[in-house]
Amino acid sequence: MGNVRPTYIKRVAILLLATYPQFFTADFEHNKIMVGRVTDVSSKKMRNRIAGYLTTLRRKKPRT
Repeated sequence: MGNVRPTYIKRVAILLLATYPQFFTADFEHNKIMVGRVTDVSSKKMRNRIAGYLTTLRRKKPRT
């Protein structure tokens, strides 16, 4: 079973990945730091959820 994420988490993560593709990798710890630097998310939980979804997006293989 997978995680169901709210739309706002997905929306922010996809926007960040489109705007700053060079900043994010498949490493959660790195993404967590970069989300903190690039955004003004005040909640640690929100930052981690966005970073987790970015990590998931980066680990997926591109569909052809």
